[in-house]
Amino acid sequence: MKVSIIIPFYNCAYIDQAIKSALRQTYKDIEVIVVDDGSTQYVEKIQPFKNRIKYIRKSNGGTASALNAGIRAATGKYFAWLSSDDMFVESKIARQLAYMNSIGSNLSYTAFTTIDHQNKVVNEIHSRKMNKKTFQNLLLKACPVNGCTVMAEIDLIKKAGWFDETLKYTQDYEMWCRLSLYTKMHYLDEVLVLYRVHPKMGSAKHGAGMMKESQYIQRKYQKYFKMENKYKRH
Repeated sequence: MKVSIIIPFYNCAYIDQAIKSALRQTYKDIEVIVVDDGSTQYVEKIQPFKNRIKYIRKSNGGTASALNAGIRAATGKYFAWLSSDDMFVESKIARQLAYMNSIGSNLSYTAFTTIDHQNKVVNEIHSRKMNKKTFQNLLLKACPVNGCTVMAEIDLIKKAGWFDETLKYTQDYEMWCRLSLYTKMHYLDEVLVLYRVHPKMGSAKHGAGMMKESQYIQRKYQKYFKMENKYKRH
């Protein structure tokens, strides 16, 4: 079962490290798709990998549009998202896919480690296994899922309706809320992603915009989750 690893890229100095970590996976039935979202810097760092990846260049449209472009080009059964400043642990795809197959899951996320600009480990972030209603209640407060830890069946994302390109910063948060209406998001308590914290990262630069979008998502899904639970009781 092929896994499509999609790396949206926009002017990120760490892109070569991200690509290397994707290509180093112990699970070999993968394709690595780099979607260049109109970058003007660091494009040369992709050049050495061009014969081993699918490279898509498009005009700048934001992360959601880059992810959707990658999904459209994907030929795998599963989708895994890797930000251009983060890295996968070598066994990430193998471990997560084995876990999902063992429980019949079509959507999962994992624990992760935070690293600094020099790849030094800062912290480990763990979640916990929870039922769907508890997970949805948590989603209404904040996003408990690191997008780069997620693996999902591509057909599930297409069925749910792609990433919302009107959201500049929280397209992942909105997608996990939406997918929770379709299926249960299973949690694997293993550190399989290295998440880089640095001054140029989106969440450091766009806090106010993220807050505004998050509040919109919470209001929207409070209504949907309430409706879903109401229908389940009847």
